[in-house]
Amino acid sequence: MQESFKELAKNARRRLIEMHFHAGVGHLGGNLSAIDSMLYLHHRVMTRDDLFILSKGHAAGALYITLWSLGILSEKDLDTFHGEGTLLSGHPAPGAFSEIPLATGSLGHGLPVACGIALARKLTSRPGRVFCLCSDGEWQAGSNWEALIFSRHHDLTNLVLLVDLNGLQGFGTTSSVASMSDLADHFEEFDMQIVNIDGHNADSLSALNGIDRNVRTACILHTIKGKGVSFMENELEWHYRFLSEDLYHIALDEIESCE
Repeated sequence: MQESFKELAKNARRRLIEMHFHAGVGHLGGNLSAIDSMLYLHHRVMTRDDLFILSKGHAAGALYITLWSLGILSEKDLDTFHGEGTLLSGHPAPGAFSEIPLATGSLGHGLPVACGIALARKLTSRPGRVFCLCSDGEWQAGSNWEALIFSRHHDLTNLVLLVDLNGLQGFGTTSSVASMSDLADHFEEFDMQIVNIDGHNADSLSALNGIDRNVRTACILHTIKGKGVSFMENELEWHYRFLSEDLYHIALDEIESCE
């Protein structure tokens, strides 16, 4: 399974780089930090009863590539990314695909909505879980903490929180912009089970399959911004920067040569 997942992730990274380059769009760093967890979640964990919400909407490209890898989006769809009249905007927009239930990108909105959906499912005994992937920087938004209060009060064990902990945000490190110390410590104060995961390793990501469905859970995904492309890794500029043609070819060569 691990070898096949490596190949899946490699092909997804290649297509992500191609899509962003041809669209002239940045945000590659945060897409590359999140794509492995999105792929693993959709291919190895989620069932048809589950719902995924991407709160860190600037990683929309990784979500589109994940849906492409599942056969939900076509090559033709991807070619419209960020174009005029596209259904695949730079941040997720609802209405075209059931796998994208709401617009996200204004950070701190995904988790509150995920909580509401999880409560509705609990009250109506609807099966399935709600998985919500947040960035680490968006925990500077108070709406997320209000959502945790709500989740604790209603004991939303059908909600699984995932945090892409790459340590960088738009204008600096998360610790230098507005430090919140250890997020896991704060989540534990809300009586959440903490699962620490290497967000780029299939064996570690397999912990997502063993989440206790009877407790509220926060999965801390330890990731690297720009993972898979050496000149992007842990480099702040790749939060927004887009690829030149020279760097595009270097990035593709690195991905293709990756074992």
